Amino acid sequence: MKKGKVEKNTLSLCLALLSLIPFCHSFNYGQALSQSLLYFESQRSGRLPYNQRLTWRHHSALTDGLEQGVDLVGGYYDAGDNVKFGLPMAFTITLLSWATIQYGQQIAAAGEYAHALEAIKWGTDYFIKAHTQPNVLWVQVGDGDTDHYCWQRPEDMTTSRRAYKVDANNPGSDVAGETAAALAAASIVFRRTNPHYSQLLLHHAQQLFEFGDKYKGKYDESVGVAKGYYGSVSGYMDELLWAAIWLYRATQKDEYFNYLLENANDFGGTTWAITEFSWDVKYVGVQTIASMFLVEDNKHKKHQVILEQYRSKAQHYLCACLNLNNATNVDRTPGGLLYIRQWNNMQYVATASFLLTLYSDHLLATNQKLNCPKAEVGPHEMFAFAKSQVDYILGSNPMGMSYLVGYGPNFPKKVHHRGSSIESFGENKGFIGCTQGYDNWYGRAEPNPNVLVGALVGGPDIKDQFKDERRNFIQTEACTYNTAALVGVFARLNHHNSQGNNETPLIASS
Repeated sequence: MKKGKVEKNTLSLCLALLSLIPFCHSFNYGQALSQSLLYFESQRSGRLPYNQRLTWRHHSALTDGLEQGVDLVGGYYDAGDNVKFGLPMAFTITLLSWATIQYGQQIAAAGEYAHALEAIKWGTDYFIKAHTQPNVLWVQVGDGDTDHYCWQRPEDMTTSRRAYKVDANNPGSDVAGETAAALAAASIVFRRTNPHYSQLLLHHAQQLFEFGDKYKGKYDESVGVAKGYYGSVSGYMDELLWAAIWLYRATQKDEYFNYLLENANDFGGTTWAITEFSWDVKYVGVQTIASMFLVEDNKHKKHQVILEQYRSKAQHYLCACLNLNNATNVDRTPGGLLYIRQWNNMQYVATASFLLTLYSDHLLATNQKLNCPKAEVGPHEMFAFAKSQVDYILGSNPMGMSYLVGYGPNFPKKVHHRGSSIESFGENKGFIGCTQGYDNWYGRAEPNPNVLVGALVGGPDIKDQFKDERRNFIQTEACTYNTAALVGVFARLNHHNSQGNNETPLIASS
């Protein structure tokens, strides 16, 4: 037998096994979904609502924007610190909205639809406030340097709350583009339940896109304090394409679709083959959505050549995750976890799981397969691999640990998170100062007094090893965009478990 045929048969056998093995071990994905949405309540900034379920948090940052004469109360803290960074916050809301568009029925079936809408609206309400004029967007409150000198609950903050903006003279096309994408995606979510609000979101999204496109520039050149924390390494062209594709989905207006076509090459949409999807790099998201336009209807037939180029780059990413490219695949740990880089690797695992799940449903609905250089992959095999990544997160890993905080019996107890690691405001209303937090709470050997339920921490290293230590922020800090990427996947897996093998292809609910 020829070598090529042996390799092909071996690959076919591996893929067949892959489609069966991960389903042997099942988790309570409904519980994981509920916990993931609860997590966003722990990250809320501003005046907490009457229906706040997470009681160890209280009102915080109630004067944000006051120095600059603008109301910037609200929004989310991005991770374990007390800064509000606009770029990752917007990406979080885009991911939550996308999950709700695609898997809204499954989220509703699990009884979590209202919580999903609340999580999205907490972000979009803030973006409306932050977009004070057509060409002005406030993109950050506080700064990482002064914030990191202190270990304080958000309720006690004494660090700088200076606000930073982008405008015509100090552009920020990347953050304007991502915020436009978030608002456009959210406008689709709220179209049925709150049409007036949906129109308001769309109005702001269109203005922000126009602003970002007209005054081009990287936001971290205008807002220098963002650079060491959320610097825009990929530039702004991916975010402008990302905004355009979401505005097209929200409006069906040709001007946005034409923008995708006309800038496909120059902005890198059809030239960049990327192996990550993150708060910084949106190319794969653009390429994935664009590839789905090919089979939607005859409307896009005349644009087939460019859309095929988008699709080939989307497939490069998916095949890289499946380890089926001839070269340029994503590394894996010995335990089978996708591994992109040391710092907060789980964000890349979560976004990959979401895109693999989404694309597997697309293939199932359109009766297609993914053609990788090394093998042809069906939707069930692709979904099985996404499930294997989620199962690793929930405890099927060499450490026997759930990296989703609060899920299962063994999860990180010393998460790198100020509010979680200090006695709650409800238990202790006394002021806890800047260094007092470090002296009395940061170095404690005991578990955090407040469980950061639903947080997805940075996760294990390339050898599947994990140290549950507060100071080990590379592994024990959690971010909003980590969890946001899993919401849709948990809903989909929960639906799969309830349906067994009698599934029909899933179509987006909005």
